[in-house]
Amino acid sequence: MRRTSPLVYLTLIAAIALSAFPLYWLFVVASRSNDIVGDWPPPLIPGSHLLDNVSRLFDAEDAHFLKGMLNSAIASLAVTVSVVFFSSLAGFAFAKLRFRGKNFLLMIILGTMMIPVQMGIIPLYMIMVNFGWENRLQAVIVPFLVSAFGVFLMRQYAERAVPDELIEAARVDGCHTFRIFWTVVMPALRPGAAVLGLFTFMGTWNEFLWPLAVLEADNPTVQFSLNQLSTSYYTDYTLMFSGALVATVPLLLVFLVSGKQIIGGIMEGAVKS
Repeated sequence: MRRTSPLVYLTLIAAIALSAFPLYWLFVVASRSNDIVGDWPPPLIPGSHLLDNVSRLFDAEDAHFLKGMLNSAIASLAVTVSVVFFSSLAGFAFAKLRFRGKNFLLMIILGTMMIPVQMGIIPLYMIMVNFGWENRLQAVIVPFLVSAFGVFLMRQYAERAVPDELIEAARVDGCHTFRIFWTVVMPALRPGAAVLGLFTFMGTWNEFLWPLAVLEADNPTVQFSLNQLSTSYYTDYTLMFSGALVATVPLLLVFLVSGKQIIGGIMEGAVKS
């Protein structure tokens, strides 16, 4: 076996350190008092004010941070589960089933990815108003329950990861189409579904523009709450950094949960290639 050069390890360690430094510095500022903002050189050692800053964060009346966290958690989980399920189902259909107009429908779905999101905000807002969903959480969830990118990603993954012979064998055993999808195809799509789930959760959790348009300040998502922490005249940076640190924790947990599946999928692809 060829021995890995120490230079490779040093390069990897340096890359990991550079990647992790923004998160570490976020923790450092969140654990300091507001007096250190603007100091040069900037502090690199954590302080002792983290719990005080987090307590002030949840006590900030105008921000409604706890409600923002709950709203974002509900919206992100609902959108992620729906996108993963329907994208896997559609991806399986486009990759392995035969039906009239399959390629035409796939081209229409891919074509929707070329429309900028900003162009759809006003018509979508008018639809939400007609439904009476202003300032309601379903206005943040329902429009994003399906994803064209998710369909395309899972279609490509199903094309490569699921052999046609496996599906034919299941049909010979008497399985109908949905049972084939649920018991045969879905386990094979698990690494791709984990990647799609991670991207979808992160995208929904970090969404700012649409919740700002359709929700009000007393019913925010977490990014909306972070924006409420600053005013036109004064910005408490340690409070904002504390909020950003707390808002990052759910993303890290989701990455830890799905990380094993993602790495498994990468390793599977490397072995096959």
